[in-house]
Amino acid sequence: MTSAVEVHHLTKRYGSMNAVDDATFSITENTITGLLGRNGAGKTTLMRLITGQEFATSGTVRLFGATPVENAAVLQHTCFISESQRYPEEFRIKHVLAGAPRFFEHWDAEFAEQLVDEFRLTRKQLIKKLSRGQRSAVGVIVGLASRAPLTIFDEPYLGLDAVARQAFYDHLLADYGKRPRTVILSTHLIDEVSQLLEHALVIDAGRIVIDAPVEELRSHAATVSGPAEAVERFIAGHEVAHRDQLGGLLSATIAHVTEADRDAARAAGLEVGAVSLQQLIVRRAGYSAADAPTMISEGTNS
Repeated sequence: MTSAVEVHHLTKRYGSMNAVDDATFSITENTITGLLGRNGAGKTTLMRLITGQEFATSGTVRLFGATPVENAAVLQHTCFISESQRYPEEFRIKHVLAGAPRFFEHWDAEFAEQLVDEFRLTRKQLIKKLSRGQRSAVGVIVGLASRAPLTIFDEPYLGLDAVARQAFYDHLLADYGKRPRTVILSTHLIDEVSQLLEHALVIDAGRIVIDAPVEELRSHAATVSGPAEAVERFIAGHEVAHRDQLGGLLSATIAHVTEADRDAARAAGLEVGAVSLQQLIVRRAGYSAADAPTMISEGTNS
């Protein structure tokens, strides 16, 4: 399989702080990857490095085999939509749509017009007069209609209501099915997008702490619950990502569990449950229960 993005020992330092710290990973072409993590984890800095908007302190980035820094041939195949997208003061939605074909050779004007109607916008609206949700909708429209081989969404849907967000997810999945491309989706709304994602990259304090297929993460994890003594006997020798105890009852999340393990747990009278992607990431990445809300809040960029 061909890699659309290759990152090797990438570091970005601001003074004494490493915003991105020795990150190494690759993203397979024509997949949907979730870039996940708390506010301030380094997600936005990493995406700016990938798209050549920041210079790395050390390490390398390759998009489709070439560096993105000051490389128009590479960047013309890339669409980066940020929640903090800025436009000239006098720009209306029609100006954004008219200018897009200059940057995206696969731009689909008809699709863009369809999306403008669906998100209840009008071409004459001034960008600076739009609400946060409407500005988010403009970003979603550009990202989807760009049909760029590498499309990166940095939480551009913040401010959209649940119906509009679902419309975005539906269009993204349908269009991806018809015209595969490489999509990186940076978000706090882990459970909401979990059904879209094929691969998960989790970043914390600038370091990549999880890099794995989503289906593999789900299928290999389970929560085992029951009397504390019985659970303790069962989990001995297993990698325990998290544990909660209340009185004599213990619940433990096991990161790697086989079907034989599941059968053995049930035979021991223990309850075996599924783990949501959000729960798994919060627990495997070493976050506390108090951190979970920040993984899904509609907060600031990171």
